Amino acid sequence: MFAATGAVTLGTSLKTLSEVLPEDDVIMPVLFIGHGSPMNALEDNEFTQGWKAAVANIPKPKAILCVSAHWLTRGTFVTAMEKPKTIHDFGGFPKALFDAEYPAAGNPELAKEVSELVKATSVGLDNDWGLDHGTWSVLKPVFPDADIPVLQLSIDYYQPGAWHYELAKELAALRKKGVLIIGSGNMVHNLGMADFSQRDKGFDWAIEINEVFKKHILDGDHNPLKDYKTLGKSALLAIPTPDHYYPLLYTLGLQGKDEPVAIFNDKPVMGALTMTSLKIGY
Repeated sequence: MFAATGAVTLGTSLKTLSEVLPEDDVIMPVLFIGHGSPMNALEDNEFTQGWKAAVANIPKPKAILCVSAHWLTRGTFVTAMEKPKTIHDFGGFPKALFDAEYPAAGNPELAKEVSELVKATSVGLDNDWGLDHGTWSVLKPVFPDADIPVLQLSIDYYQPGAWHYELAKELAALRKKGVLIIGSGNMVHNLGMADFSQRDKGFDWAIEINEVFKKHILDGDHNPLKDYKTLGKSALLAIPTPDHYYPLLYTLGLQGKDEPVAIFNDKPVMGALTMTSLKIGY
């Protein structure tokens, strides 16, 4: 979803990043979450259980920074409000989902430091957006107490994959400060071809390209993934628009040298989507 942004001016008395979040001995992992249906926010199923297992043995994050497929902008922005709203950016779901809230705090000081960490582009401080379902539908089952500050980083939809991959690298210092960075989307995401009769199945092309993606990820060969259009017809079917794919590149861009990667929730749904997720580090 494209969104207008509202800039916010922060005072000069804000703390430095080392004061806001002192450096730890532990480097936090990075996640890519195949988020699928927003109904996962309310359900206890194989996918939400996989998300929980991925963070079961990590330290409690001091903050979470999420790159969601559902905040697309011209330019790059980070949420900078103290109390981000819960955005119900979907339709056709039960009232219980529209009634759901995720009242996590924001962190304006950390938002300012995120904007200063990135040198490749200007990162605006946004006071209008909030937490869309790409963020809160994942966090609600995983961190149900909503007691960890949450920020979102928008996706500049007018930049290519390699640009997003390189921008992610500039966020690496946050991992040493106890910040859990999450990319939230789906590797294979073609709602126009989704078939509810194929609930737990994938079309041949979806399975084929999912295997290609996984091989490159596990081999640490990210270059082909930066330009998915070079990966053939199945990639174009899997990614008719790159909104749900770009969050994967933020996760991969943060992988350190020789850092392990684990794939989980590796399952196609509705023929044309995959819930495949990955964890880097820790």
